[in-house]
Amino acid sequence: MVFPKTTTHVPVQVATAGEALIDMITEADDRLRPCAGGAVYNLTRALGLQGVGTLYLNPLSRDRFGRRMAEAIVEAGVTLARPAPVHQPTSLALVSLDAEGKASYSFYREGVADRDVSAADMTAQCAAQPQLSVIATGCLALVAEDSDKYLPWLQAQRAAGRLVVVDANLRPAIVPDMAAYQASVMAALGEAHIVKVSDDDLATLGFTHADPLVAARELMAKTPARWLALTLGAKGAVILNRDGSGWHGAESVPVTVADTVGAGDSFLAGMLVALLQRPAMQAARTAADLNLDAADVQHVLGHAIASASLCVMETGCVPPSLAQAQARVASARPVFRAI
Repeated sequence: MVFPKTTTHVPVQVATAGEALIDMITEADDRLRPCAGGAVYNLTRALGLQGVGTLYLNPLSRDRFGRRMAEAIVEAGVTLARPAPVHQPTSLALVSLDAEGKASYSFYREGVADRDVSAADMTAQCAAQPQLSVIATGCLALVAEDSDKYLPWLQAQRAAGRLVVVDANLRPAIVPDMAAYQASVMAALGEAHIVKVSDDDLATLGFTHADPLVAARELMAKTPARWLALTLGAKGAVILNRDGSGWHGAESVPVTVADTVGAGDSFLAGMLVALLQRPAMQAARTAADLNLDAADVQHVLGHAIASASLCVMETGCVPPSLAQAQARVASARPVFRAI
């Protein structure tokens, strides 16, 4: 058995690695609604839906959930690096939503399909893509137990000159040893050119200043990252430059929130989509050559915010298409201010 192949022929520019799981969302009557999810899977699908040639490096299961996830990701235009399904079952997450639609998670991830990866295989798969310029990972890929798989791969991609993007996206409910988890996450962030965090992530990592901007700059000082994206929920988002400059962006019109599942993943996808559109990115030979001006940052931040807003208007993770995100930016352009 082999999963279907994507019918698009867009060159691969981004490779993603990390979890693919089924979110079992608890309804008001306590019934469970299965939705394809996992932060990296959501990011990958969101990139494909916005027209970016994307390679997903993790395997998917031959079980019913795995087949369903393969169909959805291929329909989005994503290429599977592992087109043959594996016998391990699909990961599961039990998702509970609070009154504001904010999600909390518990996980079932022992002996599962998406963890059947190795640094050597992922590095070889990336090396076979001549136009690959960005690699992205985060969330459950950063647990200490899997550091030997993902950290050498990140190091190899950074050494190859590719832009390394790591989304902390912490899930403290999954780990028995918080100190080991924090150390593993920080090691991964130490390989990133772009770090993405939420205000909750900062607190979980131990950066607890009352002002999340101060906490974000403290985190950035502990890494070599050139840029840091900080999401602030309804308060918008920030992109900080290593030189100390930054921009804050927020919606100019109210957003009706159905739930926040996949919001950060759609934000990051929108950010990478917009970054790949910029002449500075297209001209850079390696990540070290990439420089962004204020216009670049505002373009990237605006598209990211629009992508996240469209996602939260829907139930579950429903990333927008490129046309939808562009229309949102045009009709409800975020408000920016330098910080």
